[in-house]
Amino acid sequence: MKKTQNCESTFRRTPTVADAGSFDRFPQGVVRITYRSDADGLEDRALAVPGAHPLGIGIVVLHGHGSGGDQLFTWKQLGNDRDFLRRLRCGVLSPDLRGNAWMCPEAVEDLAKLITFAKKRFKWRKVILASGSMGGTGGLIFASHHPELADAVIALGAATDLASYVSWCGRQKPEVCGRIAEAIRTAYKNDRELMKTHSTLARWKNLTMPVWLCHGAADEIIPVSQSRRLAGKMAESPGFVYREVWRGDHDSPMLSFTECVSQAIFTLF
Repeated sequence: MKKTQNCESTFRRTPTVADAGSFDRFPQGVVRITYRSDADGLEDRALAVPGAHPLGIGIVVLHGHGSGGDQLFTWKQLGNDRDFLRRLRCGVLSPDLRGNAWMCPEAVEDLAKLITFAKKRFKWRKVILASGSMGGTGGLIFASHHPELADAVIALGAATDLASYVSWCGRQKPEVCGRIAEAIRTAYKNDRELMKTHSTLARWKNLTMPVWLCHGAADEIIPVSQSRRLAGKMAESPGFVYREVWRGDHDSPMLSFTECVSQAIFTLF
């Protein structure tokens, strides 16, 4: 399946780009993009590093549940990833994207326009989506809707079928699972059919770009069965890589972030 060309999607109102100040590992060059969604008028924002990679690579990092677009820039445990991205000189885009929206249809539309804007503004030639948990889930969903805007996808500990995942969450003891289920139901207006048709498993054939999928075999927040189901469908897809971390928990796949990004860049160029 060839990628469609749909890169002309732009905001009706041009976003505002301003200096975002100093961040750990990114003391200079971080900007804040403030925009108003064309989907429903919601005002939202993203943090970005224009980058200076000679091949024009931009990396979209979507945050996890309960966090925001500053997660990549402020969380202590992500310091090594920040150092890695800074050394690469890649561009970075990390949006709030409606908070805990789990890549609902409105979030898909917003991100498509954000990426299109960033590619034009920062002169990015290739875009890699690389995220974990809710962010990895969103990266897969987005790429399945807009393969023309995703040159590679890295999804670490992600859900691939929201409807079955919400049902699974309802049977778990950790409180975070209940909060996640409620957030998904809210973002999708309690429409189970929308969750099914909007999820990656329903649109996996659109994932024509290289995909790295990694999951902890003992993940108690998003079960490994979510990734296994997608891996079963994509097993023979060109450029698809699947890994499981034996006895790995929800955070274990994030240790593969730098390796997977390096492989994605090597594959693209």
